[in-house]
This record gives sequence, C-alpha cells and structure tokens, in this order.
Amino acid sequence: MLTYAIVIHEDPDGGYWAEVPALPGCYSQGESVDELKANIREAIAGVLEVLKEEGREPDEHIQILDVAI
Repeated sequence: MLTYAIVIHEDPDGGYWAEVPALPGCYSQGESVDELKANIREAIAGVLEVLKEEGREPDEHIQILDVAI
C-alpha cells in the first residue's frame, strides 16, 4: 500500500479541495472532508494508473516537512 501526503484547503464558497504534492496535477474536491478523502483516493489511483501506462513512476524526491515558528 502506498501512502501520500495531501494538503486540504477549505473553499470559501463551501466544501473542500485537496492537492497531492508528490503527484503534480493531482487534485480533487468534496462537500465534506469524508467525501474529499474518497475523491482524492480515486484521483490518486487514476494518476498512478496513467503514470504506469506511460512507464513512469511518481517523483520520489518530494519531501513534506512540518515547520514550527
């Protein structure tokens, strides 16, 4: 099982959207966080399938850091 970090944004007009830093161009949205999580899983699977079909792999050099200020 692969694990990817996602960044969740609250949409000012309602709902949420998310991006996957390790998979540029991989975005999804949902009315609730639970719906968003289901949708982003589907988006990740789709991007990974396309990469596989093209003989490519996700960028392994992406790093996600928490920074305290």
